Amino acid sequence: MRIAARRLALPAAALAAALALTACQSDDAPAASPKAPDASASATPTSPTTGAAPTTEAAPTPTKAPAPRPTAGTATARPTTPAEPVPPAKTVTCTAANTKIVASKVSRPVNHLLLTVTNVGGRPCNALNAPVVGFDDPQAPIAVVEDSKPQAVVTLAPGESGYASVILTGEPGPDTNGRTVRKIRVYLTRDSGTTVTAPSSTFADDGAAVSYWQRSLEDALTY
Repeated sequence: MRIAARRLALPAAALAAALALTACQSDDAPAASPKAPDASASATPTSPTTGAAPTTEAAPTPTKAPAPRPTAGTATARPTTPAEPVPPAKTVTCTAANTKIVASKVSRPVNHLLLTVTNVGGRPCNALNAPVVGFDDPQAPIAVVEDSKPQAVVTLAPGESGYASVILTGEPGPDTNGRTVRKIRVYLTRDSGTTVTAPSSTFADDGAAVSYWQRSLEDALTY
C-alpha cells in the first residue's frame, strides 16, 4: 500500500512544481509583443501625389471638326442684279440736217474724187444706197456704179464717216462733153441735198459715175 501511495504522490508533487515554475515564468518574462500586422493588410493606399495612382482609362476627347473654308469667290460673293440689256439706239436716215459732206481729190485711182459723209447728229444714221450727184447746175444726175452695192446698209454712229467714190471721166471721145466742175450737188435722199465745193481743177465729162456709200475709204476707191 505505501509503495503505491508514493508512486501517486510523486507525480502530484512533480505536477505542482511544474505549475509553480510556469507561474514564475509568467510573472517574470515580459509580455509578448503583439504580432505585427501583415504589411499587405495594413498598407495605406498610395497618395496620388507620392505614388502611382491607379490607372484609369481616359475617355476619348471629342475632336472638333474644322470649320469649312470658304471657297474662292463665295466668301465675298454678293447677290448681284443682272444688268438689263441695253436696247440698240434707234437709227435714223442720214440727211443734210444730221451729216456733213466733203469732196476731196485722191492720187489713186486717177480721175477720181472722194465723197466723205460724217454723222454730226446724236443718233446713228443710215447712209442709204448711193448719193445722187450732179455737177454745177445739172440737167440730170450722173450714173451709179451698180457693182459697188454693199451687202448691208452703211450705218454711221455719231462721229463716224462713210465714203463714196466719184469717177470723173469715162471713155475718151469727141462727144463726151468734158468741162471743169466748180460745185457738186449731193442728195442723200430725194428731198435732202446739199452743195459742196469741188476741188480746184476738177474736170468731168458725161462718163462720170458714183459708187454706193461704203463703210471704208479703201472699199470706196476700188470703183
